[in-house]
Amino acid sequence: MSEPPPPQPLDPEMFDPVCPSPLVPFRIGDKWATLVLRCLEGGPRRFSELKVPLRGITAKSLTQSLRGLERDGFVVREEHGTPERRVTYALTPLGRGLLGPLDAACEWTRAHWDELIDAQEAGLSQG
Repeated sequence: MSEPPPPQPLDPEMFDPVCPSPLVPFRIGDKWATLVLRCLEGGPRRFSELKVPLRGITAKSLTQSLRGLERDGFVVREEHGTPERRVTYALTPLGRGLLGPLDAACEWTRAHWDELIDAQEAGLSQG
């Protein structure tokens, strides 16, 4: 049985620097978790591949996010021994099932972007 072809490289610009993800009023895992899930949507990825579109993430934060997603059952870590040792991360069926609700949350956030910004700015000015 032959291995499927590797997925296309991740686009370094796949996340807008002013991405609305911090405005979503709920979180799955940590600040980076939903972005990591999106990176894994197209297939398994190596650690170094994940860092490309996640420009602002440190190696420590990415490691912590991946461990949390693995612990929660959304991601699986696989070690491959041939031809060279490498590790990939992939979505589990549970993680893949989360992509639809994430789409809905992103769409809701886009629809309420101005209201969310106004609320956050009002909260900051009161603090």
